[in-house]
Amino acid sequence: MRPDDWHLTEDVDDFLVRAGDFLRSRPGPHVMQLTWAERVRARGAEAFGTEAPVFGVLERAGEVHATFYRLPPRGVGLSPLTPEQADTLAARLAALGHSLPSVSADHSTATAFAEAWQRHTGTTPKLRDTRLRLYRLGTLIPPEPMPAGRGRVLGEQDLEQVMFWCGEFAKAVGEDVSIDADTWADTCFADKRYTLWETPDGTPVSIAGMNPMIGGQVQVDIVYTPAHLRGRGYAGAVTAEVSRAALAAGARDVVLFADLSNLTSNALYQRLGYRTLTDWAAYEFSSAAP
Repeated sequence: MRPDDWHLTEDVDDFLVRAGDFLRSRPGPHVMQLTWAERVRARGAEAFGTEAPVFGVLERAGEVHATFYRLPPRGVGLSPLTPEQADTLAARLAALGHSLPSVSADHSTATAFAEAWQRHTGTTPKLRDTRLRLYRLGTLIPPEPMPAGRGRVLGEQDLEQVMFWCGEFAKAVGEDVSIDADTWADTCFADKRYTLWETPDGTPVSIAGMNPMIGGQVQVDIVYTPAHLRGRGYAGAVTAEVSRAALAAGARDVVLFADLSNLTSNALYQRLGYRTLTDWAAYEFSSAAP
C-alpha cells in the first residue's frame, strides 16, 4: 500500500460514510474512533478547538482497511494497523507537515506507528507510564453478595450531584478540567448517563457512567469510589448495575478500559465477566515538528 491510499478529510460525515460500516464491523477495537467521530458529529468540530479535525481512511479498490482521527492539538488515534499500514500513514502525515504530540492505539499499532514516525521525522517516542487494557463483557456475573443499598440512575435533576462526582473523579486521575454549571456542557462528561450506588440510608458511595450507544456498543466510562469507601463492594455493584443497564438498552457489546497498574479494578472487572480484548498504549513525541 502507498501513502496516497490514505484519504484525508476534515468532514466527519464524509469519514463516517466511507468508514462507518468498517468501524461498526468491529466496534470493540474501534471504540475510540466511533466515540470521537460521534462527538464531533453531535457537537460540531468547533467544540474541540480552533483547528479543524482530521480523519483518515485507508482505502484500496473500494475496500476500507484502517482509519485514524485527530482533533488538534491532541494526538492521533488509530484503528489496528499492520506495520506497513502504520508506515504509510506516518509517511503521508509527515509529508503533509503534520505535527503530532502523541499517538494512542492498541499496543502493537501504537508501537509500530511510533517507530515509523521516528523514521520519517526524527522524533523520539516515549511510552507513557499509564497503560490501559480494553475489556469486553462476556456474560455478566453480578457480585455475590451485593453490598447493602441500591443503584439509582441519575437524571437532569441530579446535575449538581453528577458534577460533584465527575469533579472528584477528574481530580483523582489528574485531569486538569473545570467542572461547574458553566463549563459542564463542554466537558467529556456531559454526554454520559450515570448510575449511583447508594447505601440503605441514601448516602451516595460510588458512581459509574456509560457513553451513548454507538454501533450497537456501549462503553462504560467512568467508575469511581472515594478512597475511604473502597473495599466494600460498591464499585462492583455500581459497575454491574451500569453494565446491566447497557444490556437492557439493547447493547450487543459492552466495553471498558482499566488502568493495568490497578490490580484491584482489573480483577474486579474480570469477576464481573469482562474479558480482555486488547492492551492499549500511548507514545509521546519529543518534538512535534516533522
